[in-house]
Amino acid sequence: MAPTACSTIRLNNGKEMPIFGLGTWKSKPGEVEQAVKDAIDAGYHHIDGAMVYENEVEVGAGIRAKIEDGTVKREDLFVVSKLWNTFHRPDLVEVGIRKTLKDLGLDYLDLYLIHFPFGWKEEEGLFPKEGDKFLYSEVDYVDTWKAMEELVGKGLAKSIGVSNFNSQQLERLLDTATIIPVTNQIECHPYLNQRKLIEFCKSKGITVTGYSPFASPDRPWATPDDPKLLDEPKLVEIGKKYNKSSAQVILRWVIQRDVIVIPKSVNKGRIAENFNIFDFELAPEDMDVIYQMDRNWRAVLLAHLKDHKYYPFSIEF
Repeated sequence: MAPTACSTIRLNNGKEMPIFGLGTWKSKPGEVEQAVKDAIDAGYHHIDGAMVYENEVEVGAGIRAKIEDGTVKREDLFVVSKLWNTFHRPDLVEVGIRKTLKDLGLDYLDLYLIHFPFGWKEEEGLFPKEGDKFLYSEVDYVDTWKAMEELVGKGLAKSIGVSNFNSQQLERLLDTATIIPVTNQIECHPYLNQRKLIEFCKSKGITVTGYSPFASPDRPWATPDDPKLLDEPKLVEIGKKYNKSSAQVILRWVIQRDVIVIPKSVNKGRIAENFNIFDFELAPEDMDVIYQMDRNWRAVLLAHLKDHKYYPFSIEF
């Protein structure tokens, strides 16, 4: 069955997660509340956020406005947030989610993720540093996960998962977990197709959520020499065949792999355009052309954190 605008992916705990959502990383205050409203008006039921984006108060305002005006009910929405690196210590995990819930003005999250496998020094702000160097925490993500599991029992999160974990880190987590992560949220686009990691996750009953599907052209550390995915001639050409933009082709390619996708935009027109991908299907040969564009290129490499013992991007997948 081809995915439709109402398509969901069944998680390993039996809950359903919409295959398409709005990403809010880099969405500025003053823009993101309206973006959330526009997305819900356009038919989005899945909103992805995180404490570190520092915009959850506005994201929550947008969600609540659409609940209050009757556009959606809370149970129609799938709201995701993430535990930040400075809250990995087990006693801080609940503190982290409660801050997020307070900022969003919600009673529970549909999904809460460990944002990265590595922890940073606690209780010194979101970006603890000495000079240019981030200060690390010794906390093991396996212990963080045990505290995440408790959130489900307390009704603070319906589902829990991870983000930016590699296959070895997942394997290690699964050795002791009593709750299997429902998803691994990872960077995924034609330059980084993540074929092996996606296959690995699926073999363990873990869905994949793909972030930065357009390779994050607006990331703060972008340089003029970086490849520009949306301008790739092959994508533009495939788009012409289906009367779609290169962005729509990419999003369609992601969901046809049964991967959840969360493109970010604050532009009302683009929010609607991104969602308009359920009226066509890419032919297998077009899927293959896009697969062949892989160059193992990451927008979010975080090379300055390579010396952390839990840095996830040093192995193949």
